[in-house]
Amino acid sequence: MHRRGAEAGGEAAEIGRLAGEQETALRTLIGAGASEEHPFGELDLRTLLARETTAAVSVVTPAEPVRLPSEAAGETASAVRAALDNVRRHCGDTAKAWVLVEDEGNLVTVTIRDDGPGIPPGRLDEAAGDGRLGISHAIRGRIRDLGGSVHIT
Repeated sequence: MHRRGAEAGGEAAEIGRLAGEQETALRTLIGAGASEEHPFGELDLRTLLARETTAAVSVVTPAEPVRLPSEAAGETASAVRAALDNVRRHCGDTAKAWVLVEDEGNLVTVTIRDDGPGIPPGRLDEAAGDGRLGISHAIRGRIRDLGGSVHIT
């Protein structure tokens, strides 16, 4: 319906768009499973991030669980949500974003890309100087407190 609605245009395009969003939500719900804590105080990061999947956000994870200590998984998911909020806020509702999770055993890497215009040089320092601390605290601070790092390009 999504594809055919877009081809037809007009009202059918809107109905197709909504059908596509519903399909994405249903696939996420079916694939996410329970986010309950494992016996060793760990959570599967895939389950937490799958909730972010929408028509505009694609989340790609390994087939196997990405187990992290509960606090680390929660803080990582919160940092990802903050980054995706920034994409929506600064790039608009039609912006597309992609979240890629890689589990290398002793290292978990989360990459977030979007199709926005990018961040002008000096803009992050300017925002922090103005008291807008979303990236410096909600993203970098969370990950730094876990012993990780954030690289923005």
